[in-house]
Amino acid sequence: MSSPELDPPSLYAAREPIFPRRVTGRFRNLKWIVMALSLTIYYATPWIRWDRGPSMPDQAVLVDLANRRFFFFWIEIWPHEFYVVAGLLVMAGLGLFLFTSAAGRVWCGYACPQTVWTDLFILVERWIEGDRNARLRLQRQRWDGRKIRLRMAKWTVWLVIALLTGGAWIFYFTDAPTLLRNLSTGQAHPVAYVTMATLTATTFLFGGFAREQICIYACPWPRIQAAMMDEDTLTVAYRDWRGEPRGKVNRQPADSTTPATGDCIDCMACANVCPMGIDIRDGQQMECITCALCIDACDAIMDRIGKPRGLIGYMALSDETAERAGAAPKSIWRHVLRPRTVLYFTLWSGIGIALVIALLLRLPLEMNASPVRNPLFVTLSDGAIRNTYDVRLRNKRPEPRNVRLGVQGGTGLTVAVEGAPSGIVTVPADRTLGIRLYVTAPAGHAIASTRTTPLTLVVRDTADGTVATADAAFHGKKD
Repeated sequence: MSSPELDPPSLYAAREPIFPRRVTGRFRNLKWIVMALSLTIYYATPWIRWDRGPSMPDQAVLVDLANRRFFFFWIEIWPHEFYVVAGLLVMAGLGLFLFTSAAGRVWCGYACPQTVWTDLFILVERWIEGDRNARLRLQRQRWDGRKIRLRMAKWTVWLVIALLTGGAWIFYFTDAPTLLRNLSTGQAHPVAYVTMATLTATTFLFGGFAREQICIYACPWPRIQAAMMDEDTLTVAYRDWRGEPRGKVNRQPADSTTPATGDCIDCMACANVCPMGIDIRDGQQMECITCALCIDACDAIMDRIGKPRGLIGYMALSDETAERAGAAPKSIWRHVLRPRTVLYFTLWSGIGIALVIALLLRLPLEMNASPVRNPLFVTLSDGAIRNTYDVRLRNKRPEPRNVRLGVQGGTGLTVAVEGAPSGIVTVPADRTLGIRLYVTAPAGHAIASTRTTPLTLVVRDTADGTVATADAAFHGKKD
């Protein structure tokens, strides 16, 4: 029979709910601004209209999975241009490395979706249940009518926010007004309902209940960030050489034999406002997301007791060494502008410039051609040699285009398009059209008796003269 004395200690501590206290200050204001901007962009973007012609929804930002295309205002990314998406992902990674190397986990503290929605859910919780002390009392009391009413009100608002979040996401993949109408009438595709329900559930659980547990256990970035930081990385830290020893009354005692207390009065304000539930005075911790709310809380206390701000602040390890020795810390720009961050920024901006150039150099009309290899050529009754090519014409404009096909560098060759006796083909708006092209060399022509001859196929817009080419090869009959 086991007993509590003989049972091994548990290696896992049950989670204690965290109820951050309300705080005001410059970093809290910055977080409000970032949250408002990011939520506005997320919820409003699918409803921005952009004229894309009669064949496409008039939506500024659209992920068209059916046709494997992505629209961003005037930019249209086709499947063969996936390098643009890959470049954007690389830029996102380098940007994360850049910001982490310069200022720690600022992405986690200000712009991460988990942080933004958790902040929103905590705002609702504080609005309905009260500030930290009121929420703590409510958490500890037994279930009664008041507790049930407050919890149901909070969960209802959370569920509405989660539902709007899941709904906003699926609006990016089709015409938003049409999908909203179909959702409300029950005519939307089942995939839309399943996706919306999944995102609603995850938002409700992650933002309302899991909160900091997602950052600590589910997100890999806290464990990766150490490789991105060095002794010059700015991060939130406690100046213990100034704050210790802690004391309730921070003044020089009359008895000179008693050591003076530091500036920290052990008020716990920094720990009470932390959304991760840590005490920054214990040193750097994996859980810290560098949100700097503890700086706002500590600065407010320092103002009240007449001490200078900065007991908790952004600093680097190199600053700590200098300050302990009584020297002035480096300026913020000397921390930000150093070889590592300059390298990250150079790579980031270089990829961005390359992507912009690639987008500017794109042609609105493109052509791909591949020879039909079975057979490589056909000998006609008059001795002429004919090659067949499968051609794909890509029209990236929102209106149909009439084009004419031809050959460069092949005097005497004739070109025919299957199904278009006039040689003019209409390519629909925002579509790729497949056609079969025949190139014929008359008997006795130089390339008719040559095994393989390089050839350039040409397509020209009959309206504005836009030209696209494709390299090919003409297979002849060797004598």
